[in-house]
Amino acid sequence: MSTIAPVSVPTQPTPPDDGPKAAVIRSWKTPIALGVFTVLGAIMLVGFGRDGISTMVLSTTSDLIQLPTVDLPTRATGIVVSLLLLAIAAGSAWRVRNSRKTPIWLSGVFAFLLLLGFLAWASAGASIPIPGLLFGSLSLAVPLIFGALGGVISERVGVVNVAIEGQLLAGAFTSALVASITGQPLLGLLAAMLAGMLVAFVLAAFSIKYFVDQVIVGVVLNVLVSGVTGFLFTQLLAPNAATLNQPPKFDRINIPFLSEIPILGPVLFRQTLIVYIMYFAVIAVYFGIFHTKWGLRLRAVGEHPQAADTVGIKVAATRFWNVSLAGAIAGAGGAYFTLGSVGAFGKEMTAGAGFIALAAVIFGRWDPIRATLAALLFGFASNLQSVLSIIGSPVPSEFMLMLPYLVTIFAVAGLVGRSRGPAASGKPYIKS
Repeated sequence: MSTIAPVSVPTQPTPPDDGPKAAVIRSWKTPIALGVFTVLGAIMLVGFGRDGISTMVLSTTSDLIQLPTVDLPTRATGIVVSLLLLAIAAGSAWRVRNSRKTPIWLSGVFAFLLLLGFLAWASAGASIPIPGLLFGSLSLAVPLIFGALGGVISERVGVVNVAIEGQLLAGAFTSALVASITGQPLLGLLAAMLAGMLVAFVLAAFSIKYFVDQVIVGVVLNVLVSGVTGFLFTQLLAPNAATLNQPPKFDRINIPFLSEIPILGPVLFRQTLIVYIMYFAVIAVYFGIFHTKWGLRLRAVGEHPQAADTVGIKVAATRFWNVSLAGAIAGAGGAYFTLGSVGAFGKEMTAGAGFIALAAVIFGRWDPIRATLAALLFGFASNLQSVLSIIGSPVPSEFMLMLPYLVTIFAVAGLVGRSRGPAASGKPYIKS
């Protein structure tokens, strides 16, 4: 009886185990947010569409290069914009379904189209001066940007700067007083920075040295500065307004060639010295925080002060001087009220700008560039409310005033994802 030898079948080598596969995380926040705005936009632009012609004026009479005005049929523009918004929202959903992120530029195009459709709908039968709208928006955003930069520096180093409002108000009062006495707006600007630094100095002393709750100290400082400046205004500035509350304003400086660029030239490069300082401050703070040794130490103290202390960084001193620097920057923003915009100090003239700047810090995720863009959004919404009321738009002014806050809620919840501040922000560091 014969036996048959078993035949061995060659098998494929088992591939090496590289560990668990990385899970693909799909976030539907952006498509959902875009879809919500698409529905709301379609309801307004199509469901409540308006007839007429919307005129966009792109140039002023003093521009070297004159751009033609753009006439848009209001109802047709609303339909086209709604279709484009729907396409972008669907494209975003398709990308997420295929495990791909929605690029930021696509969200930017979506926002531009939605804004264009809204402007066309709101200005049916009227005209909107685009350079004037943008110029006013930047003017309203300047103190917010200074305040937001101060808030970013302070919170990055671990101190919640609720006292931005007080720093702006102190800077506005001091700049008006000093510039009126000396006749020099530059001295008024320097005095405003010192006043803002003094308010921040008090915040730093109580919160860093004596471990008092930072939010409570900030609120108390806001009330204190408001009371002191209001008292001095009533007792000192108002009776002597001719000598103590008529500060000279900074002259506008036109940058050659750049000021002649259509639309953006008159807005960005026909400004005062404070605005040009603001441009520099935004770039300097961003570069300093993320590309210098100073910024590395600042962020280390704000994220993990105990680890920073272990490697030899003086946590208390780093926090103290950076909070003071933040106050000086916010104080410069206060000077804009009196030396670049209004021209005189008024009681509580900041009108909550410090709290809006604090919201811009959170909206911008503690990043100088993003916080600046958030401040510009607030300034644009505020100025748009004024422009629409002038042309007789049916949009309620109350809605325009709450619009930036609604956008902030949607953006933080959907477009910019989870918002987390520095880990040690608001927490006192007690050296062991």
